[in-house]
Amino acid sequence: MKLAIASLLFGSSAAFSPALSGNKFTSSTQLSARKPFISGNWKLNPQTKDEAIALAGAIAGAVNEESPDADVALFVPYVFIESVMEKVGDWINIGAEGVCPEMAGAYTGAISAPMLKSVGVQWALAGHSERRVIYGETDDYINAQCLKLIEQDMSVMLCIGESLAEFEQDLAGSVCAVQLKKGLKGIAKEDLDKVAIAYEPVWAIGTGKVATPEIAQSVHATCRAIIADMYDQEAADAMRILYGGSVTPESVDDLMSQPDIDGALVGGASLDAEKFGRIINFKTKVAA
Repeated sequence: MKLAIASLLFGSSAAFSPALSGNKFTSSTQLSARKPFISGNWKLNPQTKDEAIALAGAIAGAVNEESPDADVALFVPYVFIESVMEKVGDWINIGAEGVCPEMAGAYTGAISAPMLKSVGVQWALAGHSERRVIYGETDDYINAQCLKLIEQDMSVMLCIGESLAEFEQDLAGSVCAVQLKKGLKGIAKEDLDKVAIAYEPVWAIGTGKVATPEIAQSVHATCRAIIADMYDQEAADAMRILYGGSVTPESVDDLMSQPDIDGALVGGASLDAEKFGRIINFKTKVAA
C-alpha cells in the first residue's frame, strides 16, 4: 500500500481518509476512518545541524511504497526546521516542538505561529508533560496555543497524561478529562480536523517503561468517550489519538493493533533511524 503522506503537508483536511482497510478489528470507534499517524519528538536533540540533517535523511529512507498508509511527522528544534524540511522533502512532515500564543511583542525567546507558518510548518506540539512540569505551562496557556494555531489554519497535537502517582490512584481518566476539556476549550467541532491527541503517561516518558497495550487501549477509549461527551460521537470517532511513552520497535505492533490507538508520538527511539524506521513500518496484528 503506497504511503500517503503528502496530504498532511497541505493541511489536515484529509487527515481522516480511509486507512488500514485490512485491519480485522471490529470497533465502534470506526478505526478504518482514521489514518494512522506516526510522529517523533526530538526534544533537545541532536546537537548540530549536520547531525539533524543526517538523522532526518536516514529516517526518510525508511519510508517507502511498502510502508503502512500513514502520516509521518518529526517535531524538531526550531533551528533545524528548515534544514530538515529541505532534506526530507515531501516524505515526512516537519513540525515544531512548541509555539508561543502571542503574535508579536516583547516576548524574548518566543516563536509565534505566523513565524512557524512562514517557513512551512503545519503542525506543532502543545501540552507536552515536559513543558507542563519543567516550564510551568498551564492548561490555560496550552489552550491558548491550540487556539492560536487553529486561528492560523495550522494543526496542533495536544499532549495529555497522568503522573505515576495519579496512575496508581486510578486517576488517569480524571486527569485526561481535565486536560482534554481545558485544552480543547473554545475549539469548534468543525476545527477538530486540525487536532490530534497524544496520550502520554508521564511515568512512561523516557523511563523505558511502557503501558501495556491493554492499559493504553483503556485510556484511549476513555479519552474518546470524553470527546464524544464534549462534542458528539462523530467527532470522537474521527479524532486520532496517539500513544506516547517509550514506544519502541518491540512494543509498536501490539500498541498499533489496539482499536483506539491511532499512532505514536515517539521520543528516544526517534533519534535512532533504524528504530524509528521500524516504528514507521509497524505491523498490525489480527485479533484472535
